[in-house]
Amino acid sequence: QVQLVESGGGSVEAGGSLRLSCLASGSPLDRACMGWFRQTPTGERERVASIGPQYDYMGRSVKGRFTISRDSAKNTIILQMNSLRPEDTSIYYCAAARTCDNLGPGHQTYWGRGTQVTVSS
Repeated sequence: QVQLVESGGGSVEAGGSLRLSCLASGSPLDRACMGWFRQTPTGERERVASIGPQYDYMGRSVKGRFTISRDSAKNTIILQMNSLRPEDTSIYYCAAARTCDNLGPGHQTYWGRGTQVTVSS
């Protein structure tokens, strides 16, 4: 059973930075796809960024501001968020799946509990 624990959320002013970490335990995930999702105002989870053996993904709205990285030795992924905007405010969820095509709602995906990010104008 895979467990994902997020950390690093908080409150920041627009233009600031935050660094989210996700620690995975229970199974080696060095060949898995891992990523970050956030909740939209309509309650859906949209993929922000993901990193995996097949390909990496960065959402259009965060490209150039966010970066995703993996520390396989620590079973951790990092989401570095710079130039934050009020519209980045959301709950951010760490996710893991066998492949990046299976990462997300409706697929065999493991989820963390989420961490709140609040960006004030």
